[in-house]
Amino acid sequence: MDSTPGTPRWNLERPLLTGRFYQEIKAPTHTTGSKPFSMDSFSRGTDNVIGSYPVSVQELLVIDDLLSALVGIEGRYISIKRVRGKEGHVIFQIDPSMDLALQELTRRIFPLCEDFVLISQFVESKSHFKNGLVNHAFAAALRALLLDYQAMVAQLEHQFCLGRLSVQGLWFYCQPMMGSLHALSIVVEKATSNNFSGSAMLNLLQSQAKAMAGDNAVRSLLEKMTQCASTAYLGMLERWVYEGVIDDPYGEFFIAENKSLLKESLTQDYNAKYWQQRYSLKEGIPSFLTSVAGTILTTGKYLNVMRECGHNVQVPLSENSKLTSFGSNHHYLECIKAAYDFASSELLNLIKDKYDLIGKLRSLKRYLLLDQGDFLVHFIDIARDELAKRPEDISVEKLQSLLDLALRSTAAASDPCHEDLTCCVERASLLKRLTTLKDLECAYPPHLNKPIPDSDDQPEPLSITGLETFCLNYKVQWPLSLVISRKALTKYQLIFRFLFHCRHVNRQLCVAWQVHEGFRAFNTLGTPILRSSILCRSMLKFINSLLHYLTFEVLEPNWHLMHDRLGTAKSIDEVIQFHDYFLQKCLKECLLLLPQLLKKVEKLKSICLHYAAAIQLLIPSIYVLKPGAAAGSLGLDRSKPRRSQSRSQQLKLAAENSKICDSIMKFEKEFNAELQSLVPILSNSSQAEPYLTHLAQCILGVGSEQ
Repeated sequence: MDSTPGTPRWNLERPLLTGRFYQEIKAPTHTTGSKPFSMDSFSRGTDNVIGSYPVSVQELLVIDDLLSALVGIEGRYISIKRVRGKEGHVIFQIDPSMDLALQELTRRIFPLCEDFVLISQFVESKSHFKNGLVNHAFAAALRALLLDYQAMVAQLEHQFCLGRLSVQGLWFYCQPMMGSLHALSIVVEKATSNNFSGSAMLNLLQSQAKAMAGDNAVRSLLEKMTQCASTAYLGMLERWVYEGVIDDPYGEFFIAENKSLLKESLTQDYNAKYWQQRYSLKEGIPSFLTSVAGTILTTGKYLNVMRECGHNVQVPLSENSKLTSFGSNHHYLECIKAAYDFASSELLNLIKDKYDLIGKLRSLKRYLLLDQGDFLVHFIDIARDELAKRPEDISVEKLQSLLDLALRSTAAASDPCHEDLTCCVERASLLKRLTTLKDLECAYPPHLNKPIPDSDDQPEPLSITGLETFCLNYKVQWPLSLVISRKALTKYQLIFRFLFHCRHVNRQLCVAWQVHEGFRAFNTLGTPILRSSILCRSMLKFINSLLHYLTFEVLEPNWHLMHDRLGTAKSIDEVIQFHDYFLQKCLKECLLLLPQLLKKVEKLKSICLHYAAAIQLLIPSIYVLKPGAAAGSLGLDRSKPRRSQSRSQQLKLAAENSKICDSIMKFEKEFNAELQSLVPILSNSSQAEPYLTHLAQCILGVGSEQ
């Protein structure tokens, strides 16, 4: 619903108030000197025809009519007609019986009369509420000018009453006003035909002032009109850059607010556009503000963030900080720059000091980037049974209670931010989750940038468990959600899931290695135990090299680089930029944006997990179990074998066990094949992507032992 105040009907319907009392005619096609109009339009009888009087009397009569015509009033021998289809346009007509010399002089004054009527009607129409503050201010300035003009006409009338005014003298005295009113009539005509308001009106005035550079008086007048019209606009600008308030009742300001975008969306929506679109630039920015439009927008945004925090702040004002004009001294630019610097530093200090941004980022690094993993080891131990279930069967509430227990039982209990940590279970694997995030940039060599197949073509593995889908979440409050948004948290979670699963694979291989350690005191040459032991060591070296690369070659250096940059940031936008760059770089260097490499690594991890599970089942089976022992135990059966059999006999039985030999050889062949297929990809890409050199060296080292 339009909330613009209405203009009373009586102010619209009374023609003598609105200047619409003239009769309407069709647009004329004649020019000066063309066939004159009929005398019937001017005379009420042959005795009243002006041509029937002497020339000296005709001059007096026409001066009297001209003084009326100069203020838009018809006379006895000069009439006014509206032009059909052209808003505000009128033409003046004269009795064709008048002396030709007097007609010529009179017609020279008619343009001034027509310009006055056009401007007067513009002032009347643009003074209504719906036309906006800029048009109101411009109309007020025009009204003041017309008052001066009418004062000039009154002085001319006084001279006429004293018998000191001729048509030639009237023409002479009107000269100073003719250029000014004509220039203003051009502005008025363009503004009316295009229905300009707000910044469009200001741009029109400025462009016309520049176009009149050769006429100093007219240019100065137009510049003065521009200053008057911009007063209201500068008032809106001042409230925005000094208070962060959009005081724009008629929609003229070049900054728009989208109230449907709420700050809560930053923590809920991955594609939240709050910071980019809550306040945005509209079309039609005033030309004198084009170069600083972005700075103006940002200044008000910063002030609004502080207001949303309950931190009422206003840019300090002084006499020199008033935005009263935009002259050639560019003082207004200095005021805008000072307001931006103040708002930027205040918001940055508020987020860094009061809301402890760096502390929150350290906490994210500690938990989601596994900087301190003691709580995670404890959590995996106590939540092992729950995480072994399928994602849809897991109780998130139980996992949360176990996570809280792990946090309270480790060094994390001293961290006040640990209460913001929660757990969640995704329904999709890491590879499938990456396919849903279409905005992640993959600007890499073509041979590495093959897209992951769509989720429809890549069904989830049937054996997926909570160990592959478990994830940590973090509660973030406003205004920190500007930096740690849902999108940023999602990127942290992708890295966490990759690290968490690598740690899980490492633990399973360590259990398998402990199984082999039970045979260290015996001669295992020629047995599958030795072969399995070598394979287990290679797998452990692979996963440890991967973890070392992720932690010490990617996450740590990039985090310290971001930390140093945040210390030099000058605005919250720079903080957001540095943080987003850190996350994007970590995703890239953690291979999460390289589908071909990531699939290879996931395949290798899967082989390691299957091998570890098989070893924990197969190798203990070479023991001769006591009657009633659980032959299907997943852990190492530490029950002693029968005393009648020696360990060497057990190893001999294992060497002859084709099931064990075939399984170990199958895992060895599969692991080596995948590892060798990864080596050339890393070797070739490390030249274009130097960060892969370290990973390639580690994996080449693993491969060299095979």
